[in-house]
Amino acid sequence: MEIKNAKYEISSAKVEQCPDTQVPEYAFIGRSNVGKSSLINMITNNSSLAKTSQKPGKTLLINHFKINNGEWYIVDLPGYGYAARGKDQRQAFTRMIESYALQRSQLACLFVLIDVRHEPQKIDVEFVDFCGENGVPIAIVFTKADKVSQKVADQNMSLFKKDLLEKWEELPPLFLTSSEKKKGRDSILDFIESTNAIWHKSREESSEQDSLVDSFENEDSSHIES
Repeated sequence: MEIKNAKYEISSAKVEQCPDTQVPEYAFIGRSNVGKSSLINMITNNSSLAKTSQKPGKTLLINHFKINNGEWYIVDLPGYGYAARGKDQRQAFTRMIESYALQRSQLACLFVLIDVRHEPQKIDVEFVDFCGENGVPIAIVFTKADKVSQKVADQNMSLFKKDLLEKWEELPPLFLTSSEKKKGRDSILDFIESTNAIWHKSREESSEQDSLVDSFENEDSSHIES
């Protein structure tokens, strides 16, 4: 897949305020300072698209970026688990994230970012389990592969997969990335391209099914009237 253009569109405080699109969305989420903005910029090949910062917890809203003139969207979600935020703000962000993940029908996949430098963190495993329990389509993206050896990356990914398999029958798609080295970019874009095709096919089949139901209902109604 080729990304021809990527443009910021809107920031929303609630899922109800998100744009009324009819195309697939790919949301990115993870603990604060996991490299989310850098990954989005790497994928879109636009270093100034998502605002990066050395200070964690900068993303406060649901940010939509239009890709290829609106063929699909990237969505930048607030990070979870940032301890420096107050309890009320953390709870508000949790509600925002959960409402988007559970209510946004355009969501084709939620990319959950995991820092591959560390062994599995409880908050990450719990969030991935929450998605699985609620049927949220996800993929796991291990970030910052350039910061550790391949051996350490493999070990930490294996530990994470082992933790997930305690509850998951089948693991979601997994990607190993480095924003600095552009590692994993092609794999993620190939995944998005194939998922887009599946998403549109599903929508078309659903639309055809709705048309059949309407047709049958109209036919039954005409028999009653006659």
